[in-house]
Amino acid sequence: MHILVAGLDYKTTPVEIREQLAFQDGTLPEALHSLSGMKSILECTIISTCNRTEVYAVVDQLHTGRQYIKQFLSQWFDLPKEEFGPYLTIRENDAAIQHLFKVATGLDSMILGETQILGQVKNSFFTAQDSEATGTIFNELFKQAITFAKKAHNETEINDNAVSVSYAAVELGHKIFGDFSNKNVLILGAGKMSELTARHLYSSGAAEVTVLNRTFSKAAELADRIFGRALEMDHLQQTLESADIVISSTGSKEYVIDRKMMETALKKRRGRPLFMIDIAVPRDLDPELNDLDNIFLYDIDDLQGIVESNLSERKVAAAKIEDMMQDQLLQFKEWVDTLGVVPIISALRSKAVSIQADTMDSIERKLPDLTERERKILRKHTKSIVNQMLRDPIMRAKELAAEPDAEQSLALFTEIFALEEEIASAKEVESIQHKQNLQIEEDRQIAQKKPPLLPYAYAKDVTLRV
Repeated sequence: MHILVAGLDYKTTPVEIREQLAFQDGTLPEALHSLSGMKSILECTIISTCNRTEVYAVVDQLHTGRQYIKQFLSQWFDLPKEEFGPYLTIRENDAAIQHLFKVATGLDSMILGETQILGQVKNSFFTAQDSEATGTIFNELFKQAITFAKKAHNETEINDNAVSVSYAAVELGHKIFGDFSNKNVLILGAGKMSELTARHLYSSGAAEVTVLNRTFSKAAELADRIFGRALEMDHLQQTLESADIVISSTGSKEYVIDRKMMETALKKRRGRPLFMIDIAVPRDLDPELNDLDNIFLYDIDDLQGIVESNLSERKVAAAKIEDMMQDQLLQFKEWVDTLGVVPIISALRSKAVSIQADTMDSIERKLPDLTERERKILRKHTKSIVNQMLRDPIMRAKELAAEPDAEQSLALFTEIFALEEEIASAKEVESIQHKQNLQIEEDRQIAQKKPPLLPYAYAKDVTLRV
């Protein structure tokens, strides 16, 4: 068994291609059902965001796995393989596992270390789990990746330093005000950068957001999106008197706020500080405003300097996470190695317990006058003998599972302890249970007038090669 991830992201794929391969909200369960029914696909999960579309799969063969994932994408999006094939990056086994860890921790994101992607990974995994598209391998791998991402963010504080201009502005504001409760925000212009900064400030507790723009309709649209209010541009002088924070990005060729206008506003502000962010090029705010008392003016260069400094800090944290990732990969591979030995250990225990039970039955028949206390003592000590005898063989079996020739070694182990009958019996019981579960699901699907699920199963006692 192998793990594959096939994906397109913002680093290698233009947006006009990415948008053609983006899964619409609510369609993932159906897509997962379609994908899991294809040849070679044993388990699958799909992560689809504005920056990436990635298909994760456990496959029985690498070549056919790659082929059918491409076929699935082509059929689902009605797009020839030739149109997206050159942009599709396919990673296998170790590289695929490491990539998932990078995605979950934000190391592969456009904004290094961002945490939003972790929620998207969680939701994608839970959707796949609810759709019965995951199994033993992905249930463990994705849970480990999610847990690791949380730990990495907590231990390295990679997300504590702002690496976007809009959030850098908020970070500066915190240094001046401490918090934004009861603070009024004035936005000049209705562009994307102004909106992002305003959203950060609003989510940080800003009391009121006012939008002014030369085109009032655009101001009104932005105000609706950020739960603020819109005013005509001729209210600027009056609004400056009550604002605590000004964000300006209008595209004007002249200063929107000059020194004279600000001096007039200061007479009614009674010494209250004013935090001003000029993210326009050319600048909206007269640089001489910095000479006025209680005015804290920052332009795009100031913010960019903060971003570059914080990005360096994040890169240091990212390097630490990369080191931690190697331990996670090793842990997962060690867990995978034990999969092949679990049925053998279960069979060994089952056989030993059966022998112990038969022995107790024989003792009780030959010594019918034993008291209940004597029977308990005998059962306890015979079980103790069995457990002590099993300890070393079980430990050795686990060690064999991690060796390069694990399959041959475990086969010999099975033969030495004559476990073939117990393993075959366990497989038969598992097969019966699986068929019963499929029948129950098929009956449920029929009752709901939905197409039945395609058969999905694979042996749990195989060793995945990663």
